[in-house]
Amino acid sequence: MATRGALIVALHVSSVHAYEGRPADGPRPDPAPVSRDHVEVRAGLGLVGDRYFNHPAHRSAAVTLFSASVPGDPLLARRNIVLSGFDVDALARGSVVTLDSGDGPVRFEVHRPANPCAWMDVVYLAGLSLPCGAAAGSGACRWTTASYALVR
Repeated sequence: MATRGALIVALHVSSVHAYEGRPADGPRPDPAPVSRDHVEVRAGLGLVGDRYFNHPAHRSAAVTLFSASVPGDPLLARRNIVLSGFDVDALARGSVVTLDSGDGPVRFEVHRPANPCAWMDVVYLAGLSLPCGAAAGSGACRWTTASYALVR
């Protein structure tokens, strides 16, 4: 499925987990800015420089696509690719989506919804029950990378 009409709103890559431990203690600082103007996608590995890149336990869910329609600042949810005009929740597991931001198509395969996380009530919007990604039906899915390309 091509993502016609979808707009890439934001890209995010972080080499560390900022949301670890107890939310009451606050997030860890990022060692470098996490917002990107482009990301390098590697098939089966994820996004170069990201905390989930080439980790065996995360290869089937190394990238999270997030819907810009979810209220609040999408970068606080720390999801990798924020899309506007694309229904992230409408895709079934195993669906393949193609994004092309001008440097060639990159394919992603839907693996699972991103799981909810207590951190989102602390750093995002309290009471929204958003995820460290977002729960099923709330705008985020974990993806496997199926090709190599740049996304801008």
